[in-house]
Amino acid sequence: MSAPLSGTQVRLESGPYAAEIASVGASLRSLTAGGRDLVVPFAADVVRPLYRGAVLVPWPNRVVDGRYAFDGVEQQLALTEPDRGHALHGLVGWTDFRIVEAAATRAVLEAEVPGQQGYPHRLAVTVTYTLDEDGLETRIRTENTGPDAAPYGTSGHPYLVGGPGRVDDWTLTFAAGQVLEVEPDRLVPTGLAPVADGPFDFSDGRPIGDLFIDHAFTALVRDASGLACVEVRAGDGHGAALTWGAVCPWVQLHTGDRPEPEWNRAGLAAEPMTCPPDAFNSGTDLVVLQPGEHHEASWRIAAV
Repeated sequence: MSAPLSGTQVRLESGPYAAEIASVGASLRSLTAGGRDLVVPFAADVVRPLYRGAVLVPWPNRVVDGRYAFDGVEQQLALTEPDRGHALHGLVGWTDFRIVEAAATRAVLEAEVPGQQGYPHRLAVTVTYTLDEDGLETRIRTENTGPDAAPYGTSGHPYLVGGPGRVDDWTLTFAAGQVLEVEPDRLVPTGLAPVADGPFDFSDGRPIGDLFIDHAFTALVRDASGLACVEVRAGDGHGAALTWGAVCPWVQLHTGDRPEPEWNRAGLAAEPMTCPPDAFNSGTDLVVLQPGEHHEASWRIAAV
């Protein structure tokens, strides 16, 4: 029998947690704690909705107009966000990763980014999911296996679930010093602004309500261990939290506003990023991988 449309499936279990990984996009298809969804799930035998749970390599978010220059050479990427005219979320979202390890609490998936039009570089990508009593860790390791330096960034695309209902019904707790403002139609970055006392100030935790968010944040507030956190909770106090370290100095939050009723504001996208939107042009926090070098980033999702 052929694999489901979302690819080969791997199920992980540890204590109250269970996770389902799909090989297309190395996607987190579901994550539960005691049967309660922590991320917005999708069925195995469907084409993954949007970028739900996907791995984003070799750039997160958008390259504006799909154009950039690197080492003095102009490049044009395929426009994968046609309604806004940008190159969106990298090159592996629809790649069918090879599953090289599938254990009870750990899955390892691998893929190659071949040199291609717009990105003439070769990368080896390894995604490791590890489930334990503290939740699910996602780790992305990317090595430049080509002959030249390569621009690079990474993230993931889980949609956190606070509980029953929609994003509007949940309380968000998250603290950052700056937000990257964008044009309203094409979401092109326009510059940094302070978060304090503005519409995106959730440092003390408050309901999201009908606020639209599709913005990147930086100057993140971290705990004594150096971890930043995004947490959503339902009225009963239960919810989900995503934590990550200093390798990702940015995070994109998105309320998931969609025309499809079943998808609209069903979860809060929380995407720890190594660089901001359009970093291939701005150069801000852009990683440059030399031949033979590798880069690792990770984050964890847990129940609260």
